Amino acid sequence: QLQASGGGLVQAGGSLRLSCVASGCTFSNYAMGWFRQAPGKEREFVAAISRSIGRTYYADSLKGRFTISRDNAKNTVYLQMNTLKPEDTAVYYCAADQVDVRPSPDYWGQGTQVTVSS
Repeated sequence: QLQASGGGLVQAGGSLRLSCVASGCTFSNYAMGWFRQAPGKEREFVAAISRSIGRTYYADSLKGRFTISRDNAKNTVYLQMNTLKPEDTAVYYCAADQVDVRPSPDYWGQGTQVTVSS
């Protein structure tokens, strides 16, 4: 089970940190990631982190503003989002997969809403 939190309403230029806690699995055995879905749009990849050495991957358009990290001791993956823009408004979903969350992960968490006001 994946439980995401940390979403909310923030002004443009602000920051948020999303968290996703995993339970019922050996967390370190899973690659983790984040996706998002804006109203009227398809779900899109945001960021991923590998299961072992913590290699990170980002959507090209988000590099430099978003940072994914994980704490295996806490079974938690984070998404630090800086310099937020109104177009970042979306429901953000955490995801897990035994190999790679792209293109489609084995497991999805419930979403957390992020709203960026202009």
